[in-house]
Amino acid sequence: MSAEREQRGDGAVVSTLKPAEPADPDTAAGATIPELVIISGMSGAGRSTAAKCLEDLGWFVVDNLPPELIPTMVELGARSQGNVARIAVVVDVRGRNFFDNLKGSLADLVAYNVARRIVFLEASDDALVRRFESVRRPHPLQGDGRIVDGIAAERDLLRELRGDADLVIDTSGLNVHELRAKLDARFAGDEEPELRATVMSFGYKYGLPVDADLVVDCRFLPNPHWVPELRPYTGTSEEVSNYVFNQPGAKEFLDRYTELLQLIAAGYRREGKRYVTVAVGCTGGKHRSVAMSEKVARRLSDEGVETVVVHRDMGRE
Repeated sequence: MSAEREQRGDGAVVSTLKPAEPADPDTAAGATIPELVIISGMSGAGRSTAAKCLEDLGWFVVDNLPPELIPTMVELGARSQGNVARIAVVVDVRGRNFFDNLKGSLADLVAYNVARRIVFLEASDDALVRRFESVRRPHPLQGDGRIVDGIAAERDLLRELRGDADLVIDTSGLNVHELRAKLDARFAGDEEPELRATVMSFGYKYGLPVDADLVVDCRFLPNPHWVPELRPYTGTSEEVSNYVFNQPGAKEFLDRYTELLQLIAAGYRREGKRYVTVAVGCTGGKHRSVAMSEKVARRLSDEGVETVVVHRDMGRE
């Protein structure tokens, strides 16, 4: 496990904790041909959700790439010394004339011995019409006609590609979480989808973090601010951390809260949520919340969660 600490432009101190990863034998052996997934399908059927899901699973995702550039992307990936081992490309009718080149580009990939799959997102006309009406946007092919005219034109253009697809997913009755679950099951393999966490310390006197998913209060612990020899230090120092965790209830709180976070993290993974921000507060965001955030982040990292630590208000006093 490694930790890197830096100060952002807004003054917040940020640390990144990453679990140790085993060496990749393919990378050590030299360049590898990346795996390729083509994401396509009907507009409004969930292509963006599919792309974000694969990105969260570690794929290098390119949206709306002209098909004739796909072989170039594969070649660049092969030169990356294993750093780009999986590429997902979103290809659809937004490319207009470029889309006609897709079949030829896929044929060119044979020379690269690329393991490629086509994922096609489908939905009923009724479902697609409802989705376009809910966002009040025109279908990209409807022109001066109706939404259903655009849908019909798109189905005609995509008919051959749909027939060549390795995986067709009908999203008519699926919500975002259910679609992500299907893609996770197909592309995550035996690995559980990764969850990334931000643990943020803050001071209540500066306001609650607006982007927090979970907020917890450390003001039940004695404040090191009132200990003269500790006041100049922050919660990242050993002196303050020892003081905080020698207080009654501090260690018990850390143990039980991290157990709760493990339970929540498992639920987030099941529901397709890949990012979570945990906010830990005290009065000024300098001592107690900082010390607790560091410990919580360390526990999450030990559980295999890639964790970033942000001390939002440290240094503001």
